[in-house]
Amino acid sequence: MDSLIGLLVAAPLLGAAVLLCGGRRLDRTGHWLGTALAATSFVIGAVLFFDMLGREGEDRALHQHLFSWVPVQGFQADVAFQLDQLSMTFVLLITGVGSLIHLYSIGYMEHDERRRRFFGYLNLFLAAMLLLVLADNYLLLYVGWEGVGLASFLLIGFWQHKPSAATAAKKAFIVNRVGDMGLSIAIFLMFTTFGTFAFGPVLENADRAGEGTLTAIGLMLLLAACGKSAQVPLQSWLGDAMEGPTPVSALIHAATMVTAGVYLITRSGAIFDAAPTAQTVVVTVGAVTLLFGAIVGCAKDDIKKALAGSTMSQIGYMVLAAGLGPIGYAFAIMHLVTHGFFKAGLFLGAGSVMHGMNDEVDMRKYGGLRRYMPVTFVTFGLGYLAIIGFPGLSGFFSKDLIIEAAFSAGGVQGWVLGGATLLGAGLTAYYMTRVMILTFFGEPRWKNRPAPSPASPDVEPSAQESGEHAEPHPHESPRSMTIPMIVLAFGSVFAGGLFNWGEAFVHWLEPVTSFEHPHPPIPIPVITAATVTMMLLGVGVAWAQYARRPVPVVAPRGSLLTRSARRDLLQDDFNHAVFVSGGQHLTRSLVYLDHTVVDGAVNGTAAAFGGLSGRMRKLQNGFARSYAVSMFGGAAVLVAATLLMRAV
Repeated sequence: MDSLIGLLVAAPLLGAAVLLCGGRRLDRTGHWLGTALAATSFVIGAVLFFDMLGREGEDRALHQHLFSWVPVQGFQADVAFQLDQLSMTFVLLITGVGSLIHLYSIGYMEHDERRRRFFGYLNLFLAAMLLLVLADNYLLLYVGWEGVGLASFLLIGFWQHKPSAATAAKKAFIVNRVGDMGLSIAIFLMFTTFGTFAFGPVLENADRAGEGTLTAIGLMLLLAACGKSAQVPLQSWLGDAMEGPTPVSALIHAATMVTAGVYLITRSGAIFDAAPTAQTVVVTVGAVTLLFGAIVGCAKDDIKKALAGSTMSQIGYMVLAAGLGPIGYAFAIMHLVTHGFFKAGLFLGAGSVMHGMNDEVDMRKYGGLRRYMPVTFVTFGLGYLAIIGFPGLSGFFSKDLIIEAAFSAGGVQGWVLGGATLLGAGLTAYYMTRVMILTFFGEPRWKNRPAPSPASPDVEPSAQESGEHAEPHPHESPRSMTIPMIVLAFGSVFAGGLFNWGEAFVHWLEPVTSFEHPHPPIPIPVITAATVTMMLLGVGVAWAQYARRPVPVVAPRGSLLTRSARRDLLQDDFNHAVFVSGGQHLTRSLVYLDHTVVDGAVNGTAAAFGGLSGRMRKLQNGFARSYAVSMFGGAAVLVAATLLMRAV
């Protein structure tokens, strides 16, 4: 079976090569080829999964060595794969959700002239993400890490004719490069400390290295995770990345790429377990981000950006859980899987709404769409119930376990983290209820939009009717879009319950991640009741604010916090003031220093010698009498010096 591991990566990589190099002859069938190869990778993953289930827990890991990449003395880098319980979980999530999003994209991108290239980029992303989670060493993981960044750049900026999309792609690329520097430094430190990049030797010997070195490695790994997973302080790119097509948002920014940081921290758990300072920073970043993203999501009127804030917040839950060590690793991955179902479904539902509303993204211009899009309403609604933690659905089980683990951190830290997760649960219920009400309930606000301007004799009526000011005609999406939404809705409902039965998922991951049962200072039923209460409180506040009063099409000015949240809590303003303007001032200061001090010293020295040589040149005037006087003066000085020396 180990010979099949490489095919997981090879299938979508082949699709990317064929679709991107095959030319326009594949325009009519390329999308089917890309979808088929993504599904092929999923089938291979399923075969390997069922084979793995037939093995004992300690014997489930498979390895496949392809070739030596850099075989030199003292430096051995191999292209080899490792398929264990952790990587298998990601393989099924990536290929399963990825295949559904490929199918959805067939309908969503139907009228795009560059659809073949889009599917090529999707296949490239799948191949890079699979390489990232299947690599058996950090250097090969880095190749997949950078491949994911490249594919993300291409997909976010796919509609590069829009300046906003091109800018968003560059922003995501640059911010991720900051995090990638952290991964590079961590790998350098690993090699100098352990003499290898392979997971096995590094993680098995982690407790033998100095705590200072392990802390540095852990912090650099966290920096890398912050870049890929949009955690504070490298979160600014995620909201802008919504400029890409909606399937990109679902695949990259909901189910797969943004979870790469959680995978990296969990895979490197032995390093963080031996570096408590780094672990503390991890849980702090997770707690801050889950509240940061939730507050931003509460104020967004753009449906995709509201979901982007939600993604940031939910990944914060996962990072916090991963930072708790053995009591949180399995819960972080469990929430990652359930989140992959309901958040991908929510993004695809948002795309379905946009598809029927002339690509309008402002929720204040929706309203009453449940009557026009029943399938989208039901599937989106099930995803909504899952993410807010409605009892019995997937999000309830995974989020509740993270809250229990947060309280189990002990001491003041446990109460602070537990309080943050409870507050995040209430905010999640509030902003997601707000999205549901603004989109599917109330009166249709899109009917009040200005009518198209009178037809011009130079413009055909059909062209004006399809313009951006034409009244939308909401309708249900085609089956190629609704079928993936239905499948993801089933996952949103049942995934958490399946994991919770007999703690099967915890035991599944335990040989890789290790596990300790959480022991919160208050009874678990009390925590569950508090979580449900916060959820109901968030729903109630949103219902009172948006369902019981008319919703204005133009957002009111709002409080200072609301205005700040609309601007992503001033994160771009901070980055511009500190890094952009600060960098410009630093550059100008260095240029001034270079011109005035460095060049000034060089030019001043040259000018001084030039002036001295010019003055000395005047002594050589060519007159014999001047030379005779000079000789006489010199002789007189010598005689005087000689007489003075004798006298002394």
